[in-house]
Amino acid sequence: MPRTANPLDLWQNSVQIGMIMAEAQWVIGLRMMGMAGMWSVKPSENSLMVTEKSHAMTRSLTNAGLAAMSGKNGDQILAAALKPIRQKTRANASRLIKRGPKLN
Repeated sequence: MPRTANPLDLWQNSVQIGMIMAEAQWVIGLRMMGMAGMWSVKPSENSLMVTEKSHAMTRSLTNAGLAAMSGKNGDQILAAALKPIRQKTRANASRLIKRGPKLN
């Protein structure tokens, strides 16, 4: 029998969703500045922003499916699904921030 979710579990998922939203906005902004020539980005950044999404979604759906099949409850399934997405947004944000502005 799965355990009952407590308010802290639900809050932790909400925090993860909020962090994903904030980091995604940073990444979008930095990539747009890179396209405008104001931020230092690799030439492969445009293709990366398309290909990374399918990989993260596949991992997310796999994690959620495995959690559901193993009898986890809703908050644990959501946490499993959010993990690869959060890892990707965190990695992208920190990688792009480290590159810094493009100075000619």
